[in-house]
Amino acid sequence: MTKKKIHTSSIQKRLIPSYIFLIIVSFISVFPLYWMFSAATNSTVDVARGKITFGTQAVENFRKLLEQQDLFGALGNSFLYAIVQTVVALLICSLAGYGFELYHDRHKDRVFSFLLLAMMVPQVATMIPLFKMMSSMGLLNTVWAFILPSISTPFLIMMFRQNSRNFPIDVMEAARIDGLNEIQIFFRMYMPIQKSTYAAAAVITFMNAWNAYLWPKVVMSDNRAQTMPMLIANLAAGYSVDYGVLMMGVLFCSIPTMVVFFVLQKQFAEGITGSVK
Repeated sequence: MTKKKIHTSSIQKRLIPSYIFLIIVSFISVFPLYWMFSAATNSTVDVARGKITFGTQAVENFRKLLEQQDLFGALGNSFLYAIVQTVVALLICSLAGYGFELYHDRHKDRVFSFLLLAMMVPQVATMIPLFKMMSSMGLLNTVWAFILPSISTPFLIMMFRQNSRNFPIDVMEAARIDGLNEIQIFFRMYMPIQKSTYAAAAVITFMNAWNAYLWPKVVMSDNRAQTMPMLIANLAAGYSVDYGVLMMGVLFCSIPTMVVFFVLQKQFAEGITGSVK
């Protein structure tokens, strides 16, 4: 018994450098988040001086933010665009991944290979043609101009296809025997089983839509259609930047994505690793 305790103690001592390293890395990772919260409560002079403790200017910074920008309008637009894009993208990409894997053949595999090549094309290379398409359809400054280029992404289709390999074929065959058609199998069988994959895809899609800046800046010329990243860019674009107000805007922009990730972090990990429940 004594030897076992000595062995355990020696193992713990060897792990001390690893624990110290992990603590330091964790502190470095969390510090920017802490600084964001503290800077939002300080004046621009205190932020410029490097003050890292909490101040008393939170209410004043919030009041100035409301005076300078349409905060709630930008929040509403960001929520609308991100939620609509997430719902539509999950439906379309899951249908595509489901079809590519469970009904695949040689020709569909070739189509999927070409689809993966689209991941190599940078967004800026397609921005001008997409802008002309949206302009010709009269969709500028609308939610559809925001979401249409992103409702079907090769990455999400690949993710759903890979995780669809864990979908039990026996369930599909039993459902067909019970009289369900293919659409009913998808909505009643596939979607509940793949809920972890949907959660992971929802986190990725929502965060990408919420943080999008370049494409909305191109198609959203009306200030009433601006999103939170555009609002922050406007705060930082002046000759004299109020850093307290800027960090208050960054705080409001960051909270929704943090909430979504923390709420769905368990399902996100399961979906990324391909788990099926």
